[in-house]
Amino acid sequence: MKLAIISDIHANLYALIKVLEDIDSESVDNIICLGDLVGYGPHPNEVIALIKRKNIISLKGNYDAAVVANEFNYIRNDNINAFSLPWTVEELRTSNKYYLDNLPSTLTLDVCGKKIKFVHGSPRKINEYLTEDNPDIPEILGNIEEDILVCAHTHLPYGKQIKNKIIINDGSVGKPKNGTPHATYAILDVHNDTNPKVKFKTVEYEYNKIIKDMEMKKFPTMLISSYKTGKA
Repeated sequence: MKLAIISDIHANLYALIKVLEDIDSESVDNIICLGDLVGYGPHPNEVIALIKRKNIISLKGNYDAAVVANEFNYIRNDNINAFSLPWTVEELRTSNKYYLDNLPSTLTLDVCGKKIKFVHGSPRKINEYLTEDNPDIPEILGNIEEDILVCAHTHLPYGKQIKNKIIINDGSVGKPKNGTPHATYAILDVHNDTNPKVKFKTVEYEYNKIIKDMEMKKFPTMLISSYKTGKA
């Protein structure tokens, strides 16, 4: 089975459209979204509408949860979020808040004899950063029964095997932090007779379009710059 893993779209409609077009060329069996559909970007309603229209299985991200609660409970209370959180709460339709509120926080699938656990941050917390060098990863993998852990939240893609388990982070569709403005996502290929394989893809899109939209809506300069540079 071939799965496309996307996450951290952060209300970037243009990046999401291009990624979904690229996924179409990969002949995947399903698409899993690991959350953070909204926050930061200017297209929260449009992104949710597209995810719903495509019937994409989605989890709740930490920014999604913060928007539903209208609280700085899972996000930092900094200058950017002081703008982004209330803006998104005000912009988001009631039906879309309900949609976000009812998304699950975890998903487990049995694929070709392999158990795969999908989360946004980590199995422990929705907003825990499992960066590639996180020293807790061996312990976290040891405490789950699944063979593969797929996470997001860091906006930095990687995959590695520790003993008999695999951890994968798919990066970010809408707000990467790996030094490029372009979208990243992962393809996980699992078959009975071979070891699971992961491929990371970078998809270019016209990021100047979202920058123009953000400028028109008078978003903070620092936030706009992060979409241009691909840095936090």
